[in-house]
Amino acid sequence: MRVYPTFFKLAFSWMDAERAHTIGFKAIRLAHTTGAGKVLARLTAPAPSLQTSTLGLTFPSPFGLAAGFDKEGHGIEALAQLGFGHVEVGTITGQAQPGNEKPRLFRLVQDRAVINRMGFNNDGAAAVAPRLKAARAALQRRYPAVRPVIGVNIGKTKAVELTDAVADYLVSARTLAPAADYLVVNVSSPNTPGLRLLQDVETLRPLLTAVGREADDAAGRHVPLLVKIAPDLSDEDIDDVAALALDLELDGIIATNTTIGRTGLGTDPAEVEKCGAGGLSGAPLKARSLEVLRRLKSATGDALTLIAVGGVETAQDVQDRLDAGATLVQGYTAFLYEGPFWAAGINRHLAKGRRRPL
Repeated sequence: MRVYPTFFKLAFSWMDAERAHTIGFKAIRLAHTTGAGKVLARLTAPAPSLQTSTLGLTFPSPFGLAAGFDKEGHGIEALAQLGFGHVEVGTITGQAQPGNEKPRLFRLVQDRAVINRMGFNNDGAAAVAPRLKAARAALQRRYPAVRPVIGVNIGKTKAVELTDAVADYLVSARTLAPAADYLVVNVSSPNTPGLRLLQDVETLRPLLTAVGREADDAAGRHVPLLVKIAPDLSDEDIDDVAALALDLELDGIIATNTTIGRTGLGTDPAEVEKCGAGGLSGAPLKARSLEVLRRLKSATGDALTLIAVGGVETAQDVQDRLDAGATLVQGYTAFLYEGPFWAAGINRHLAKGRRRPL
């Protein structure tokens, strides 16, 4: 399984990062459509001991794929066959948009990190919804007992003014909620101008209230609602978001998104500077994301589902977050470096750890 890092170095490390991602994702989907995915699914299926119940759902594993890898719901079934307990799709916006100009995705290999300024490139809620519905039905047929869970992450259309943000989020909520197992309001990407201003609790309160109501009405059931926050929030702001989530009886919080910071990197500063603006993800985010998680847990106790993401690379990283109060854990950047058997390897070690310490 450790041959992939060598393969990555030879096949992908020299290639434009977004092009490499596109090729890799197509290969994963091809394996699914050719039938190889069925074999993979048997090899990568999480052990029953990893099943996790939260949000009114049962997850095959506490470890899932964060939003950003499958932005438009093209590969949910294929990704589920790699062992992820859930796949969070998105970020999806009310209107289709191309995202920011290329190049917009950059690797910092020495730091096992990525800088992106993708800008929520996607073909819009109306186009994504049928894919979600089809994938949900297919997963239910394939896994009649406990199927991988589908999360849907929604954000603001860039062309929409902040004053009209709530109405824009509602378009996505009503369109996507019927096919979502849970819904995430993303107010923390640094790549949509002004978006992070929505993390202010006075702005966040009406947004979350309206989205929650719209999602439940559209789906005809309660759709678990979470908010995704940035690691760059002050501790006081984190406490305020936690208090708001409790007050609104939100289902959970995802911590954290990418950071605009550039501290603690081993990569030559000139190379980092050449990448330009964008959110940094990967190993350098590990400490702060864990710190935010612990603060949220202290503030909310057992009242909310906390999903940890940021700098997650190994089974020990996953376990550390579970021990710190997360119910679920997500990864993304390490997937690019570790390859298609990454989730299965983490699940295997987690299952061993359920029998003895990791």
